Amino acid sequence: MGDVSAKNSKTPGPRVVADNRKARFNYEILENIEAGIALTGTEVKSLREGKATIGEAYAGPSGNEFFLFNAYIPEYLQANRFNHETRRPRRLLLHRRQINKLLGATQREGFTVIPLRVYFNERGRAKVELGLARGKKLHDKRETEKQRTWEREKARVLRERG
Repeated sequence: MGDVSAKNSKTPGPRVVADNRKARFNYEILENIEAGIALTGTEVKSLREGKATIGEAYAGPSGNEFFLFNAYIPEYLQANRFNHETRRPRRLLLHRRQINKLLGATQREGFTVIPLRVYFNERGRAKVELGLARGKKLHDKRETEKQRTWEREKARVLRERG
């Protein structure tokens, strides 16, 4: 018999490993796309420890495929000499129609493809949520900050009044 308590303690739904919080501030996200990611064994083990960073990462084409560039997955300490490169380009697993759509958007219309978060889905597969985005101008960022400050202030006032 297996340990029943360990099975019940897992939380349902995706387990987020890395989150790109600045992406929504710096970019206007127009569409979200879920993609698989081709990883080595030590990369998966390091991700399961929750130590990845995608703050400076971006996705782009290389030939007929899309890759995730500049994503930092630290070395897995127990792997010694069989470790991976920390910032190597990682292939994104997308359908051909999705790749063609992203290629068209980045080359013709000037959009950017940004990773929003890296997570493990319910089946334990590593996934990347990509955002098809357009860069915000400085005045748009100020407007976003003003709106966020107003919402925070409004919530505080309503909390004080009861």
